[in-house]
Amino acid sequence: MQTRPLIEALTDVRARIASAAGRGNRDPNAVTLVTVTKGHPPSAIEAALEAGLRDLGENRLGELQERVKQFPSGDIRWHMVGRLQRRKAPAVRGVAHLLHSLDSLKLAERLERTADPGEPPVRALIQVNVTGERAKTGFAPEELDEDMERLLELGTLRLEGLMTMAPFTEDEGVLRRTFRTLRQLNDSLRARFPEYLGEELSMGMSNDFEIAVEEGSTMVRIGTALLGERPE
Repeated sequence: MQTRPLIEALTDVRARIASAAGRGNRDPNAVTLVTVTKGHPPSAIEAALEAGLRDLGENRLGELQERVKQFPSGDIRWHMVGRLQRRKAPAVRGVAHLLHSLDSLKLAERLERTADPGEPPVRALIQVNVTGERAKTGFAPEELDEDMERLLELGTLRLEGLMTMAPFTEDEGVLRRTFRTLRQLNDSLRARFPEYLGEELSMGMSNDFEIAVEEGSTMVRIGTALLGERPE
């Protein structure tokens, strides 16, 4: 991918984030742009780095590990945004700057059991399946309400907020309700559990990030709108 088309796309995306933040009476600088490089060649990552992007996301742990080897620069913040299988979970340590997909208590406990003494905690966002779609993993809102106390007992995790994926729809009402529900759940958890950080809301992708920003997103995960369609 050429740097110039990416810079043009990046200018457009940042302008849309700024406009959405304005509509929500928010500071656009409070929104982190995570560029999802899943399926794109190394040249796309090179272009992203040339454009000044440093928060990059991958969906699969194996691909993330490979990317870290290919691009060992210490100023890149790699995000694990896809599902993390429990049997592979320990390998995320030291690779991901932030895990967006802590989707079950069993996964959290697996990370706890496999941590070596003195290791820094895994920075993680709790994935919430707000709409209850069967194809998606994550805590149901009521489950999270019940399991939060246990999650906070796990000293090898640093729970920094919540993540969700909205249904793939053009229905603005559905999208807005999904994002608003996550924000309200996060507010409720922060009020009930003072030890819960809850500073991040990872919500919004290429098709819906403007609504997500209006509703309080602090991280948007953008792939197609920046890098185009993934190669076959």
